Amino acid sequence: MPGHWLMKSEPDTFSIHDLARVGREPWTGVRNYQARNHMRDGMRVGDLVLFYHSSCEPPGVVGLARVTRTGVVDETQFDPASPYFDPGARRDAPRWICVEVEHVETLPRQVALDELRADPALGDMLVLQRGQRLSVQPVSPAHYRAVVAKARRAAPAATPATRGAGAPARTAGTARARRPAPPPPGRGARTRPAR
Repeated sequence: MPGHWLMKSEPDTFSIHDLARVGREPWTGVRNYQARNHMRDGMRVGDLVLFYHSSCEPPGVVGLARVTRTGVVDETQFDPASPYFDPGARRDAPRWICVEVEHVETLPRQVALDELRADPALGDMLVLQRGQRLSVQPVSPAHYRAVVAKARRAAPAATPATRGAGAPARTAGTARARRPAPPPPGRGARTRPAR
């Protein structure tokens, strides 16, 4: 049985539409050890992913992806021009390992964070816990199915809870960003919008 995950990306950096366009992409730029450990030690080929747009209004689940490769060395750690350069990383002992994911589906509609919060059945999802900012986090199979089912139904009528009344403004620091990776050695630069 596959594992289930939620992975966050800023849409102006790399969106579900970017993943749909390129097909497959390594999930580079993660610089949190717990998130890295989820990718390095917890994820398996075939695991299912809720693709979550973060640091935007409104944040929420927008698509589905699948893990296609594990144990991928994050090349950004070796690139001095990358914001994710790690001077302590060595090629013979890379510090940052990621996974490659493929696009499965762009959901019919976004399931926004406020809609997730409004459903008591999803109350245990990590993304809803105060202070939980991991960009890669496990999701239970039941929560995964419930979120996908919500995306296939009409959006709920707008209420103060779903409009986000009284919610604090999101800033770039409230979710882990994923930055563009340079092309790996031997691959030509790809033309893409800023990620």
